[in-house]
Amino acid sequence: MATRTATPALELRRVSKSYGQVCALDGADLAVYPGEVHGLLGDNGAGKSTLLKIAAGAVQPDRGSILIEGREVRLSSPLHARDLGIETVYQDLALAGTRSCTANVFIGREIVRRGPLRPFKVLDRRAMHLRASVEFQALGVPVANPKLRVDGLSGGQRQGVAIARAALWARNLVLLDEPTAALGVRQKASVEQLMAQLRERGLGVLLISHDVPEVLKLADRITILRQGRVVAARPAHELDVEYVVSRMVGGEG
Repeated sequence: MATRTATPALELRRVSKSYGQVCALDGADLAVYPGEVHGLLGDNGAGKSTLLKIAAGAVQPDRGSILIEGREVRLSSPLHARDLGIETVYQDLALAGTRSCTANVFIGREIVRRGPLRPFKVLDRRAMHLRASVEFQALGVPVANPKLRVDGLSGGQRQGVAIARAALWARNLVLLDEPTAALGVRQKASVEQLMAQLRERGLGVLLISHDVPEVLKLADRITILRQGRVVAARPAHELDVEYVVSRMVGGEG
C-alpha cells in the first residue's frame, strides 16, 4: 500500500457535474495514491459512474479541479486521459470478440515494422503475440495462447485480457468498473489476483463496485458517495458492511 506522503496518481477537488436539473456530483473530493486500491461505493444514482467518466476523460466536470501526479489538467477526452497514463476497464470490457487476445491488447497501439516493400509498414504480429504472452504470464491471466479469439473465452478470461491491456499501457492509474460482476467464485478470485498485481506494480487502482464485502476485502481506502456527495472517506480496515451500507442509504456514522 502506498504511503500518504506520496503525490496522488489522481486527485479530484470539489468536482461537480449536473445534467439539466439533475445533480450527479456535488463538490466531490477523491484522491487515489500510487500502489493502492481505492474503493468507490454508493447506491444506484450516487454518482459513481459520473465520477469514473470524469476520471477517464469521457465527461468534463462543470466545476472543480483534476490533478494527475500533482499537476492540474483538463481531461478533454479518453485519448487525452490515456496519454496521461490512465486506463479504464468498463463493465462491458470494450473487447472485439472476433479478434485475438493479442489484437485486443494492442488495438490502436499496434507494433509495426518495415515491410519488404519500403516505405510501407506491416504489423509485427510476432512481437505483439510475444509481448502479450509475457504480460499474461506476469499477471497470471488464465489465457494459454494469446492468439485465441476473445469470443471463445470465459468471462473471467475476458476480464483478464481487458485488465492486462490496461496494465500494459497504464503509467499512473487503472479505473475498474464492476470488474467481477456476473463472474463465478473462481473467476472472481482470478480477477482479485490481477488487482493485487496492479497494486504491486505501483499503479493506483480505482475500484467501483456494488459488492460491499468484496471492496472491503480488496481496497486499502474507501470513498462512499450518496446523492453526488462524499459522505465518508476512510481506510478500509476501519469499516464494516453495516457502517458502509448505513452511509450509502443515508444513516449517520
